[in-house]
Amino acid sequence: MLFRVDEAVFRLFPTFRVGIVAARGARNGPSTKSSKEALDAALRAAQGELGPLDPRAHPAIEAWRAAFAEVGINPNKYPSSIEALARRVSQGGALPAINAAVDLANSAALTFLVPVGCHDLGRLEGDLEVRLSRPGEVFRPMGGGDAEPVDAGEVVYGDGLEVRTRRWVWRQGDGAKVTEDSADLFFPIDGFGESTLDRVTRARDYLAEAVREHLGGHITVGMAHRDFAEVHL
Repeated sequence: MLFRVDEAVFRLFPTFRVGIVAARGARNGPSTKSSKEALDAALRAAQGELGPLDPRAHPAIEAWRAAFAEVGINPNKYPSSIEALARRVSQGGALPAINAAVDLANSAALTFLVPVGCHDLGRLEGDLEVRLSRPGEVFRPMGGGDAEPVDAGEVVYGDGLEVRTRRWVWRQGDGAKVTEDSADLFFPIDGFGESTLDRVTRARDYLAEAVREHLGGHITVGMAHRDFAEVHL
């Protein structure tokens, strides 16, 4: 299976890149003591970095607000996944433990303030791409419900079957949801520009080590960018 970023996305954002951590044959399962501890430590790190600021003013989050606005996504109505997490924890909210893999993904996101996805590779059809949505594609929200039509030209994660994330890194769908039984995992970490690129690299390395230690499996680590847009998972 390939992960790729389409050239149309690079034309919009030339410095866009995706940090990649994949694990084949991982031992996922219920949240563990260690995955909960990682999540708690990340929550404290995010609260310490954000301090009393409105999360929207943090450079790593503001960059996503500007990017969303540039491609016609209203960041007030559809905040990036990392903005939603940051706002939640800055207001004193806790994050629920979901399963070990998702806990680790959320801990990386909060520690470095970058969007981190968590996909079950076994539930994908064909290759996975960051691309512009195509006419007639649909998105199935997390938790079920009716499939939503997606307008052509939206920046999305998509496979050969359907759109897997709406509005770039706003929300992940149900089709590739990671469960306790998921064994083949993919964690993309998105960023671009000076305010996020270093964070993507550090989040990727942190997550690769956490997945290796807590979940095992055959680990692939990489970085997709304009000069190297495809990575085998």
